Amino acid sequence: MKISKTNWKYVFLLGPLLIAAGVTAALVSGVWDPLTVGLVIAGAVTIALWLLYLSYEQSFWGQRSTQASTNALIATLAVFVILGVINFIAVRYPVRIDLTESQQFTLAPQTQQILRNLQQTVKVWVFDPIQNPQIKELLQSYKREGGEKFQFEFVDPQTQPGKAREFSITSIGEVYLQSGDKKQVLQKGGTAFGSDPNQGLSEIKLTNALEEILSTRVATVYFLQGKGARPIKEGQGGIQQAEKALKDKYYNAQTLNLTDRKEVPEDADALIIPGQDKPFSDTEIKALRAYLDRGGSLLLMVDPAIDTGLDKLLQEWGVKLDARLAIDASGTGQRFGLGPTVPTVRRYGEHPITQSFGNGISFYPFARALETSPVAGIEEKPLIWTSQESWAESDLTTKKLEFDQKTDRQGPLLLGVALVRSSTDSTPLKSSPSPTPTSPSPSPQASPATPSPSPQASPTDFPSPTTSPSPTTSPSPTTSPSPTDSPLPTTSPSPTDLPSPIDSPSPTTSPTASPISYSVIVSQEATPPALPTTSPTPAASPTASPTASPSPTATPSAPSTPSKTSRMVVIGTSQFVTNGWFDQQLNSDVFLNSVSWLSKPDQQSFSISPKKATNRRINMTALQVGLLVLAWLMWPLLGLGIGGAIWWKRR
Repeated sequence: MKISKTNWKYVFLLGPLLIAAGVTAALVSGVWDPLTVGLVIAGAVTIALWLLYLSYEQSFWGQRSTQASTNALIATLAVFVILGVINFIAVRYPVRIDLTESQQFTLAPQTQQILRNLQQTVKVWVFDPIQNPQIKELLQSYKREGGEKFQFEFVDPQTQPGKAREFSITSIGEVYLQSGDKKQVLQKGGTAFGSDPNQGLSEIKLTNALEEILSTRVATVYFLQGKGARPIKEGQGGIQQAEKALKDKYYNAQTLNLTDRKEVPEDADALIIPGQDKPFSDTEIKALRAYLDRGGSLLLMVDPAIDTGLDKLLQEWGVKLDARLAIDASGTGQRFGLGPTVPTVRRYGEHPITQSFGNGISFYPFARALETSPVAGIEEKPLIWTSQESWAESDLTTKKLEFDQKTDRQGPLLLGVALVRSSTDSTPLKSSPSPTPTSPSPSPQASPATPSPSPQASPTDFPSPTTSPSPTTSPSPTTSPSPTDSPLPTTSPSPTDLPSPIDSPSPTTSPTASPISYSVIVSQEATPPALPTTSPTPAASPTASPTASPSPTATPSAPSTPSKTSRMVVIGTSQFVTNGWFDQQLNSDVFLNSVSWLSKPDQQSFSISPKKATNRRINMTALQVGLLVLAWLMWPLLGLGIGGAIWWKRR
């Protein structure tokens, strides 16, 4: 019997060896042939015979050691099974958690929207024998969102010369995007991957290319020039960065001067008015009204202390420009070296333009507030609100900015609004005769000097008191017809979740009678502004005043109005899109999303800002480093001391 037991022990040892030999042979050869399968089966049979023999031993299963070993074996197998199931679920249904503050490794909501709505297959071709891990990770992120509709492939041009000739590859590292027969280059050879959106393959570049290759048309937008509007140039006061951003998103950006051309071109998907310091003439206002009547879209950015001559046109849309300057006393701007004359916004309306901003920050230097009132056929949605600690300041001649309940208006202030005029609107307001107020004197507002290219610089958009005309010559804003002349609608929606700025009392006297003082602005900002080098000139002559309403019979485009839907976005400053300010936080997104909403009503994909990694470095002095090292050593030594004391007491 002892010999039998000993032989069975040796036979049992052959079981695991046979299984290991069969599995190893199969892994090395890559094929499960009859030999490898036979070895595994033989090993399994040997182990089964050993277990069968043990079952005949009456005392084997009753031993405590056998029960303990069996329990340990079952627990070990259970742990392996649980780990296997967890890994299977993790591979089958992967979940990623991005703990970075700026969501560095998460695609923007705009990108996710485009990928989830893909109607046709798109593919990225990377012609590089070396798979860059950062590019591969980016493409895999797109793949997870786009599913089977988004594909990518790394190609070695040397081993696949046919594919290289198809795309006319001239160097290693080129990247192309393909959708059907359309091909678009994303990156030329020799460009390294980096965080700069203009260098290498990035989310901004890839998403913009997806939007372009899937688009059925190219939107055409016009920048209005003349009338002191922001010029498209480099340096202070220019808006070249805004124009370049539109071209990078494949817009057809052009310029328009209504002085030379008396109407807005027919191909204009949107018209951008980037501030001006002179009022529009009756002929120019007539051209703007005709453009809106035929279904046009207008982005109007108006600086404070400027008479645009568009009060009556805006009144037809239920918008009134507050002449007072928005002041932000929350102190949020101090983190960025900004004063109270640069409102820092964290509150946005529920609108496609701003719905993905969350608690992001945007800056609006030297802005004026807006007031809205309901108008039949007009749907208005707020976009930008200042903080609770803000107000509209009417007197900047004092040394200290303080809220005056009699003349100032308590915040939060509305700085931007989006409006839609429904297609059923016959625009009777356009042909209604306007009142004939007393002709105002020349506007005392000066042409604003060019703003600083960086947010740390102070504004120069307001004339010095030494060059401003007497405040008594300023036309009172009460000469404009009241918005209440229009019939109140019963269906025009208004935001109920946000406080409307029209609830705040507005003084009936002109708050702009006090000249805007440079000394106050200098005292509030970290860097003093550069004073204007030339004397300002009056904005317009009395004969060019837009008080003369155009004749209702002189509008030939009126019959086509009911069949069109027009849009408008009004923002109370234009400096936020100038060079230097444009790239600050969400400023560029506000501008680009507004243009996209205006020019592409049927294709709502919006701007994506480059994600910037937060600098988490801790700079410490030598003393601080020494204290930190001492703290690291103190706790272990303290634990050893306590343990030693307890041992000595109990020894």
